[in-house]
Amino acid sequence: MTVKTLFIGMDGATFTVLDSLTSAADGAPVMPFLGSLFKRGTRAKLRSTPNPLTPPAWVSLMTGRSPGHHGVFDFIRAEERGEDVFFTLYDSRDCRVETIWAIASRQGKKVAALNFPFTAPPPKDLNGFMVPGFVPWRHLRRNTTPADLYDRLKAIPEFSAQELAWDFEQEKQAMESLSDHDRENWVRYHLPREKQWFRIAEYLMREEAPDLMAVMFDGVDKLQHQAWQYLDPALQSPEDGEYHLRMRSLCLDYFRQLDSFIEALVTAAGPEVQVFMASDHGFTATTEVVRINTYLGEKGWLAWKPVPDTEEGRRREDSMFAYLDWSRTVAYCRTPSSNGINIRVAREPGQPGIPLAEYETTRERLIRDLEDFRDPETGERIVAEIHKREDVFPGSAMGDAPDLQLVLRDFGFVSIKNKLPVVEKRPEPAGTHHPDGVFIACGPGIAEGKQIGRRRIMDVGATLLYSLGLPVPSDFEGQVPESMFTAEHKAAQPVVIGAPTTGARRADGDAMADDEKAQIMAQLQLLGYME
Repeated sequence: MTVKTLFIGMDGATFTVLDSLTSAADGAPVMPFLGSLFKRGTRAKLRSTPNPLTPPAWVSLMTGRSPGHHGVFDFIRAEERGEDVFFTLYDSRDCRVETIWAIASRQGKKVAALNFPFTAPPPKDLNGFMVPGFVPWRHLRRNTTPADLYDRLKAIPEFSAQELAWDFEQEKQAMESLSDHDRENWVRYHLPREKQWFRIAEYLMREEAPDLMAVMFDGVDKLQHQAWQYLDPALQSPEDGEYHLRMRSLCLDYFRQLDSFIEALVTAAGPEVQVFMASDHGFTATTEVVRINTYLGEKGWLAWKPVPDTEEGRRREDSMFAYLDWSRTVAYCRTPSSNGINIRVAREPGQPGIPLAEYETTRERLIRDLEDFRDPETGERIVAEIHKREDVFPGSAMGDAPDLQLVLRDFGFVSIKNKLPVVEKRPEPAGTHHPDGVFIACGPGIAEGKQIGRRRIMDVGATLLYSLGLPVPSDFEGQVPESMFTAEHKAAQPVVIGAPTTGARRADGDAMADDEKAQIMAQLQLLGYME
């Protein structure tokens, strides 16, 4: 029995890399099967969320709604309480809207969703199977649904829960000592981990034949963060040394394996399946470190707490969050991954922050200061774009968004540490997120050999529901890209706009333990999302 719709997510995939790996210009292509899908199907650049980051982007793809509606903006959410700011990790319970997994389930479709972030804890009434991503292996059993699935997976030959989830301890060591040897081993360990997710997908397709089979491979993002210089075609040179060539070869082994997984899944799904592939964002090179809170401090927007010259003080200085004097801080950046500025507003007299009546004038003054943040040599703005939250995050959850969303001139993530210089050139280019990811489709009813205009990430969820023969909810912001499909297919299966979503189905589940949260924080720190 075959599945109807196959979705393969590739975290951070970009045509910049995929086009070079599917090309035969320099010999045999690394990803020949993906290249055949390009020729047989339709492709488009996929514009990510305003801050092209894993949490808001994947949740937007899974809900057809933008962050201003679904409410997930970052890895970390914060709550200001007087003089203190409290931080915790987002999870599936923070999503305010219904997911495509739930929408398809309640309309009788069997779904399987593997390794998608912010799906833990999973919904208890899912019609199908879910193994969430972004959880330590000790939490996999209780966050896998249905309840017997985890034990069934253990019967898969060579199944390893430790390999399946992130190896936090190994990645923490890599963060602390990124020698050439450590970096090489860090790249190597993603090969068996991706194989684990592939085997589960293969097993569920064979044993359960869900209507929607969805699996996400996140090693693409992890490799590109740590090894972008070995993958970007623009950064390769005939003078590259032995280590560079060895690292590039190792990275190509990963993509060669990924291509074999894609081929096996598409083949197993059957000739009648519609195949869709997408990434949450793209990738590019960042060449400088921008210490945004240092700049805001120089402009008088925030104040730092004095750090004692002790071991505890040094730990505080190297912690993941800015060590600020909240009584004298008006505007600040909470996390590197947010690329946003929060303005502290006093909701009642006597609370810290500016009076609400001064919000607009304060924000305009802050925008002018950020516009004046320029390269002293060229006069170019360091912050290329500054967006007000109501312009990029409209919706019921807008109040949780940063007051200003920033886009740096090289698309990098900001630094929030109190260090000088404010802008510093990186010793070598590093991988960072680009707002344009990938969207690929192939199969019956899909136009062949076509490239269409840029789509929005919310469109993917709408497209998957359409592929399943389901109506697209009227409150979806995503739309089906009809130019992706043949005229005959659209005539036989026109796009139908249906009833609005029913709202988020609140998942039940235990809160993650503090030590598990700390391990996830360490992973985010390694990838540059936290400091």
